[in-house]
Amino acid sequence: MESDTRTGRGIAITCGDPNGIGSEVALKAVSTLLSQGTTSTFILVGPPAVWRKTAEHLDISVDPGEWKRGAPFTSNVVVYSSDGSQGDPPQWGELSAAAGRTSMVAVDDAIELCLSGLADAMVTAPISKEAVNLAGYKIPGHTEHIRDATGSSDVLMVMVGANLKVAVATGHIPLADVPSRITPELLRAKIEILDDCLRSDFLISDPAIAVLGLNPHAGDGGVIGSEDATIIAEAVKSAQDADLNVVGPFPADGFFGARKYREYDGVLANYHDQGLIPFKTIAFNRGVNVTAGLPIVRTSPDHGTAFDIAGKGDATESSMLHAINVASSIAYARLRKTAPVAEGK
Repeated sequence: MESDTRTGRGIAITCGDPNGIGSEVALKAVSTLLSQGTTSTFILVGPPAVWRKTAEHLDISVDPGEWKRGAPFTSNVVVYSSDGSQGDPPQWGELSAAAGRTSMVAVDDAIELCLSGLADAMVTAPISKEAVNLAGYKIPGHTEHIRDATGSSDVLMVMVGANLKVAVATGHIPLADVPSRITPELLRAKIEILDDCLRSDFLISDPAIAVLGLNPHAGDGGVIGSEDATIIAEAVKSAQDADLNVVGPFPADGFFGARKYREYDGVLANYHDQGLIPFKTIAFNRGVNVTAGLPIVRTSPDHGTAFDIAGKGDATESSMLHAINVASSIAYARLRKTAPVAEGK
């Protein structure tokens, strides 16, 4: 699929952890899009040494030129780093605080490019949460950091792929904390974000949303926990009273086992693995993480840093390619929604 951003700005792609596969899959994906004749511009965010070393070592035919913030684009692929230095080349497979810091500086640079209108969207390559925390960033993941950096009050992780969209109500938190976090108010808020995302970013006029139960068999009528019949049912009823097309709670295992997800435009899971294990089983290497609720467009591939294969050229770019295309599609959808309509159209 060719990237379809037609707004005249670039797509910012971060390097991720420079010692992982982020720069490899990004360069491979960009190379594929260029071979398909895309007219989009890609801003590779991170130290030039990382991008150039990766391209040279893996013989990837992308030769990005350095770009200064706000300057005209001179080619379809440019490299940008806010500190202006070449940076250090990757040390593939190594866990380090320096690499964690590099990955987060790239994220912050991409956020700034989007907020300032110099980029239409940002696509984040995988970071190592361990390396990031070694570097002094006390964050559970990209999503929460980007939420805070953009001043967003609430966000939602939405996994997209294989005609399936699964959102996670509680995000990156310990499993032991999930039951206390699940409230009618939280679920109602997440349902609204998912509904708005499906309408605004995927142009679904009346999205049908399924909400999963928290307990096995959705509580079996209260025999295995009361949360489903009380908290989750209350949130669903509240959303229905607001004319949202929402149904649930569904027993999660039967819902995915019977492929009922095919009947809905979006699915809201209660916690990370409840949603992502079935999603990745169905859509791995095609999955994309979309952060809904942001003032900017942000996507990422659905895999990690893969330190074990970094630098070997074995990483597949499929998920990154989909992440770029989804970011482009959402950026264009938002542009169409907000751009003035010409008289007579």
